[in-house]
Amino acid sequence: MHSIRRNIGVWLIGARGGVATTTIVGLSALRQRLIEHTALVSELPQFRRLPMPEFSQLIVGGHEIRRAPLADEAYRLVTESRTVSQQLFSACEADLQRIDARIRPGTLINVGPAVAALADWEIPHKETPRQAIARLAADIRQFAAEEQLEHVVVVNVASTEAVCDANCLPANWAQLEQQLDSTACPLPASTAYAIAAFEAGCSYINFTPSLGSAPAAVDELCRLRGLRHYGCDGKTGETLLKSVLAPMFAQRNLRVLSWVGHNIFGNMDGQVLSQPANKQAKIASKDRLLGEILGYRPQTHVSIEYIESLGDWKTAWDHVHFAGFLGTRMTLQFTWQGCDSALAAPLVIDLVRLTEAARRRGHIGPMPFLASFFKSPYGVTEHRFDRQFEMLERWAQVAQEP
Repeated sequence: MHSIRRNIGVWLIGARGGVATTTIVGLSALRQRLIEHTALVSELPQFRRLPMPEFSQLIVGGHEIRRAPLADEAYRLVTESRTVSQQLFSACEADLQRIDARIRPGTLINVGPAVAALADWEIPHKETPRQAIARLAADIRQFAAEEQLEHVVVVNVASTEAVCDANCLPANWAQLEQQLDSTACPLPASTAYAIAAFEAGCSYINFTPSLGSAPAAVDELCRLRGLRHYGCDGKTGETLLKSVLAPMFAQRNLRVLSWVGHNIFGNMDGQVLSQPANKQAKIASKDRLLGEILGYRPQTHVSIEYIESLGDWKTAWDHVHFAGFLGTRMTLQFTWQGCDSALAAPLVIDLVRLTEAARRRGHIGPMPFLASFFKSPYGVTEHRFDRQFEMLERWAQVAQEP
C-alpha cells in the first residue's frame, strides 16, 4: 500500500511582488479548476508520471519587506495588468487572505538602497547575518509545523539585488559560518535566505539574478544537509528567444556580427532595475549565453529601461546583424511583448513540482536538469534551449522508471 503524502510548502521570497502574487492566484485557480494547464511544462505528457505534488497539495507562505495586503496586489492584476478577470479574482480572494496571514517580515541585510527603499514593514535593521538566518529559518519551520507539511520548497522571486561577487565570500561553509556574527559580513539577503532554507531543511530555487545559493560554501551546506538547490534568473522572454534563435545562426554557419536588445517595462522589478547597480546583475545574466552558443563573442548591447506606464507588460526589441554567403550582410529583427509575471509564474510552479519530484527520487545538490528554466543555470555551459530541454526529458525518463 502506498503511503499518503502530506502537503508541500511553497515559501516565496518577495511574497507580495508581481511574480509571487500571480503564482498564488494561479495556484488558487488551478486548485479550483478554474483555468487550463496552459504554460505549465510539468503538465506535458513526458512529465506527468513524475512523483510530483498535485496543485491542491501546494500550501503557500513567504517572506516580504512590504506590508501591502496580498489581495491589493492581486487586484492590480485585474485593474492594471488585466491578466485576471474580476470573476477569477473574487473566486481566489479567500485564498489570498489565508495566505497573507502566513507572510512574515524578510531581511534587509545587504540588499542595497534600491531594494531597501521599498521596505515599509517593521524589519530589524541591526541584525547580524546569523541572527537574520535564525529568524528566517524559524519562520519557515513554524510554517511547516503549523501546516503539517512533508517538505518546503523556498523560491526567491524578490527584486534583483545589486551585483555581489561570489568571490567576496569564503569558499567553504566552515569559514563562511564563522563570519556570520559580524555585521561587516558581505553576505547578501538572497544568500541569507538560501542558508535559512537549508538550515530549515528545505529545497531552494533562485529565480532571480541575485547571488542566492551560487557561492561554493552555500552549495557545500546544501550537500551537507542532504538537500537540493538551483538557479539562477528565470528565462521567460527575450533571453528564451535568444536561446532558440542563436543556435540557428550557428548551425547554418551564419556569422552574427552584432546583437542588440532593448527592453522596456514598468513594474516594481523595472523600478529596481532602473538603478545601475541592480541593472548590472540583470544585464550580465541576459548577455551571457550568446558567446556560449555561437563559440565567439559578437558585439552585443543589452538595455533595460523603466517605463512606468507599461506596468507588468514588457516589450523587448532585438536587432541582429549577421553575415551570410559572399559576406552579404543581413538583418533579423523581432519584438517580444508579454506580461512579465504571467510568463514567470507557471515556471515557478513547475520548478516547485519538479524539485519535489527530485527530492522524492533522492536527489542531493544542484539540479542541472532544470537548466532550461534559467538564463544563467548553475554549472551548465549548454545554453541552447532544445538541448537544455532534452536534459530535462532524459532526467524525467529515468526518474519515472520503477
